[in-house]
Amino acid sequence: MAPLPDGFSYAEWNATYNALSFGIAAMGSATIFFWLQLPNVTKNYRTALTITGIVTLIATYHYIRIFNSWSEAFTVASKDRGDYTVQLTGAPFNDGYRYVDWLLTVPLLLIELILVMKLPQAEPVSLSWKLGLASALMVALGYPGEIQEDLSVRWFWWCLSMIPFCFVVFTLAVGLAEATSKQPSPAAASLASAARYLTVLSWCTYPFVYMVKSVGLAGPAATMYEQVGYSLADVLAKAVFGVLIWAIAAEKSAVEESGKLLPN
Repeated sequence: MAPLPDGFSYAEWNATYNALSFGIAAMGSATIFFWLQLPNVTKNYRTALTITGIVTLIATYHYIRIFNSWSEAFTVASKDRGDYTVQLTGAPFNDGYRYVDWLLTVPLLLIELILVMKLPQAEPVSLSWKLGLASALMVALGYPGEIQEDLSVRWFWWCLSMIPFCFVVFTLAVGLAEATSKQPSPAAASLASAARYLTVLSWCTYPFVYMVKSVGLAGPAATMYEQVGYSLADVLAKAVFGVLIWAIAAEKSAVEESGKLLPN
């Protein structure tokens, strides 16, 4: 929990306020959608879709906490209907909720992808453990640098967290390529490939947002860029990714159901 810099303009405060509001709306509506779709997929994919909804539910809760913390940290007022002024209240802004959220949801994101791809029986458990532990380690190593003002310390922890990060990204981009090609239909294969690459793309935004404060940018602008960047990346990595998981489950369910209806 680092102290907020003083001197926020209304535009900087409002951009962060809107980004956090968008995060709540996107995650909350995604959760409702995923769980409403559970009866529409076969039993083979309900666990993956349930986990998808759990991920966005956890994210919704933490975004509400971050949003409330942000609102309580400022007083926004307009004098005589003029320009808005933004002042710190002295209440701390707790951005640590993001890391609690990531520690819980990032491993689950990978597990839901593994489950929906329906790998050979021995592979899902082993791969889930490897990717789950690597992703949790990545988040845990990133947090000490996030709360540091010393740039050399931030870079040190960034480099450490990139080791498990690179392992996970390589596994998604290369290690699961063969499994993607073995999906039961071209549409399912295309969706599985899109889910893998969306994960890689959205994940790659996090290190760059993390570096905002490591390249000399400071003050309110840096805080705004960080909060907006993380919020947009989260929506991509959880809500949009979850829609692809649902689409894969729906497509594979349709293929399996049509197979059952074929005459013997």
